[in-house]
Amino acid sequence: MDHSGHGMTTDMPPFTLGRGLEFSPDLFFLIGCLTALGLYGWAVARLRRRGDAWPVSRTVFFVVGVLTVALVMCTKLNDYGMVMFSVHMVQHMVISMLSPILLLLGAPVTLALRALPVAGRGSLGPRELLLKLLHSRYMKVITHPAFTISMFIASLYALYFSPLFDFLMGSKAGHIGMMVHFLMVGLVFFWPIMGVDPGPHRPGYVMRMLELFAGMPFHAFFGIAMMMASEPLVKAYGNPPASLGIDALADQHAAGGIAWAFSEIPSVLVLIALVYQWYHSEQRQAVRKDRAADRDGDKELEAYNAYLASLRSR
Repeated sequence: MDHSGHGMTTDMPPFTLGRGLEFSPDLFFLIGCLTALGLYGWAVARLRRRGDAWPVSRTVFFVVGVLTVALVMCTKLNDYGMVMFSVHMVQHMVISMLSPILLLLGAPVTLALRALPVAGRGSLGPRELLLKLLHSRYMKVITHPAFTISMFIASLYALYFSPLFDFLMGSKAGHIGMMVHFLMVGLVFFWPIMGVDPGPHRPGYVMRMLELFAGMPFHAFFGIAMMMASEPLVKAYGNPPASLGIDALADQHAAGGIAWAFSEIPSVLVLIALVYQWYHSEQRQAVRKDRAADRDGDKELEAYNAYLASLRSR
């Protein structure tokens, strides 16, 4: 017996963590994860060969970020996620709210800009095309808070509370497209807030925190709505296989609880990253001011002292 035309047997044993973590790769995501790791490794090696340093912490963040994508898409979590709403919600939360943060802390765009060769005068190479994209009007639109927050919220309410979710779950291509969408929405939402890479929108740290908390309450409300529903909200999970031994409504309530609880995790991670970046930004600014003072003989301090002297003379 197949489910949703995916060719996946629905006669599955009850879910356990051990069964969920068994290797069961989705070819699209397996190739994508291996390609991302390969390109990142090539870029780091290129920098090292020419004597440039690249922080080990950034490499670790990126690798762990890719592995979190592989964890939910290349194991039987993906198989169980087709028939269990709660497992699907774990996939959604990880790939849209945890993986993007880790990938962004790996600064892949900065690495690419440093590793890619500069094209000859008058020609466009990969590096020049990347710079052109970063400064394009398209990038300014999709990284603007009005767009990122709206898309972040719509990816929950417009998807799960409409027939679109059941339509996408009806085919393998639709399911892959939905998961890619979750990942991309997470990346564009968190990039202007805490990304290390350069981007069109880079507001001050207080504004970044406000952007972060602007979307989180809607996420919590979504989870609460799932937990309080008195009937299954999506048809795809309305009749789980009997072999799983679960109740559809109870599984949906568990999915809502996961969505509600998971919204706290990225908030904490991003706040820690923001405070860390803010602190180091202040430190760098203080060092620059000290160097400027050394160069000009601390003219700013002299001017301030002269101002105080003029006040006393009055």
